[in-house]
Amino acid sequence: MLMAITRGVSPRITECELTHVTREPINFQRAQTQHQQYEELLVELGCKLIKLPAESELPDSVFVEDTAVVLDELAVITRPGAESRRAETGSIAAVLKQYRKLFYIKPPGTLDGGDVLQISKSLYVGLSQRSNQQGIEQFHKILSSFGYSVTAVTLHDCLHLKSAVTQVADNTLLINRQWVDDKVFGNMRFIDVSPTEPFAANAVRIGNTLIYPSAFPMTHQKLVAQSIDLRTVDASELAKAEGGVTCCNLIFKV
Repeated sequence: MLMAITRGVSPRITECELTHVTREPINFQRAQTQHQQYEELLVELGCKLIKLPAESELPDSVFVEDTAVVLDELAVITRPGAESRRAETGSIAAVLKQYRKLFYIKPPGTLDGGDVLQISKSLYVGLSQRSNQQGIEQFHKILSSFGYSVTAVTLHDCLHLKSAVTQVADNTLLINRQWVDDKVFGNMRFIDVSPTEPFAANAVRIGNTLIYPSAFPMTHQKLVAQSIDLRTVDASELAKAEGGVTCCNLIFKV
């Protein structure tokens, strides 16, 4: 069974952390509606939801992906790079301890789950403004005894690694090569985002289906041309908070 942890949108979402985008007004009610539709799609694709209530004092807390990395054998509770987000991890750990043995990133390390891309037993971690070298080294030390490799990846001009690249099919990555070097991923096949859609590389893969933002029609056409099954969602309000479709869930098997 696939489980998916989600959390409601904080009414303080307008106070979210921003790094690479300009602050715009966020319609809270519309963000709630879009997030509910996203959750409904997760259920349609076979996930059992664990819906956590909104954290009114934590503006970014809907982005649960950043609080943990959940693998088959364990879960790593992160230490988010933005200090304002570190209180988000406690409620996530309380849920995950029911399903996994927990490990923790400790100071001075920082790690955001949005910087972690898993391809089988290989984990690629963005060396970003949110995930530092100490955090990546701790992550490697935790995972090495479980047979995983960890590779640090340099980023340019984006918040997280999964802003720049995600897996969309077996042996296939959707990528913005302006933000990350493809060579680090070895012999993977690549689909490039449309040059006019730099934020279009973020997608959620569930089985053989992608959850994909409706905001990127040109890249959408490229994916369809490669016979990839897509389900689109309107994620425009949370995109103003520098969020993507991967950010709003923690999916794992039980």
